[in-house]
Amino acid sequence: MDPQPLRFDADEPLPLTGERTAPGVPEENYWFQRHVIAYHRAADLVRGLRVLDAGCGEGYGTDLLADTATSAVGIDLEADVLRRATVLYPRVRFDAGNLVSLPYEDASFDAVVSLQVIEHIHTPQEFLAECARVLIPGGLIIIATPNRLTFSPNGMRNPFHTFEFAPAELHTAMAKHFSDIRMFGVFHGKRIRFFERLLRKPFPERLIEQPAPEWPSWLRAVVAQVAPSDFTIGSDRVERSLDLFAVARA
Repeated sequence: MDPQPLRFDADEPLPLTGERTAPGVPEENYWFQRHVIAYHRAADLVRGLRVLDAGCGEGYGTDLLADTATSAVGIDLEADVLRRATVLYPRVRFDAGNLVSLPYEDASFDAVVSLQVIEHIHTPQEFLAECARVLIPGGLIIIATPNRLTFSPNGMRNPFHTFEFAPAELHTAMAKHFSDIRMFGVFHGKRIRFFERLLRKPFPERLIEQPAPEWPSWLRAVVAQVAPSDFTIGSDRVERSLDLFAVARA
């Protein structure tokens, strides 16, 4: 029997499966804000451009890109998630489609943004080739993905991931289709680094140490207060970053 499609109420947060994060879920706030800071930086870079958000998921990031882009289109595979996104973010267009066979003409976009997506794709080179195809010559691509060296140094822990990249590996993969590749990283800001010193361990490790319903009240309070300002994006010591943030040209 084929699995039944997931169905979501636009007034309720998406159910947590571990595959994607979304706003409005208290236990996910740390991971969600880690995504938001990357979307904020991407929005700065795509100002005035026609942008495709490839693997848009719940759609909040596509809406953030629309703050600065001339136009923003989100595409994802799960049609029911996109129908919910259309209700929540009516100023943005959402399309259902396969990321390794994008339903767009060549040179349709000035920029492609794809954050926390490539690690889920079974054929990342096909995906990157499709991104290059739909970009105008010289168009911008922005990729964010967990840094394998810090996220899962002893082997992949997220069952929804098929590939994870170290900085040099992502650079090599992108170089087959793009040039002028610049590698950045997402890092904790001062406040989370302070908690890490108290904990004597990385903050994400403390979060996954026990199921969220068993977190002590102090940890719940810290997670609830995490904001985009608790993260920075920089080019120094990228190998130690939480997430990789790569910018390149077609």
